[in-house]
Amino acid sequence: MKILKFPFINILLVGLFLMQINIPIHAEAEGLPSYVKWGRIAMTKAQEKYPNSEVTDYLHVGKEDKKGTSVEKFKLIVKNDQKEIGVFVNLTFDTRTERLLSVDMEETKP
Repeated sequence: MKILKFPFINILLVGLFLMQINIPIHAEAEGLPSYVKWGRIAMTKAQEKYPNSEVTDYLHVGKEDKKGTSVEKFKLIVKNDQKEIGVFVNLTFDTRTERLLSVDMEETKP
């Protein structure tokens, strides 16, 4: 059995190596715009309403801040059986807790 003379240095080097791996992943996650989370929710809600469809495109229209709530607005393109429709999706949420309060959808031209 080989006894390591400097185990602390080995642990430190391994720890530093692992930190270097994790930093870029963490930085990328923080660098994403806040609407990305809401865009994923909008696509999920659209797929629930149009179950045999596919969201082929989405556009973040904007964000509206109200007193205590915010509304993230998206326009999605949903394809179902060779037919495309546009769907405006407005997600209203509590600004402080980010709890989803309501989902409003309206069909439009693609």
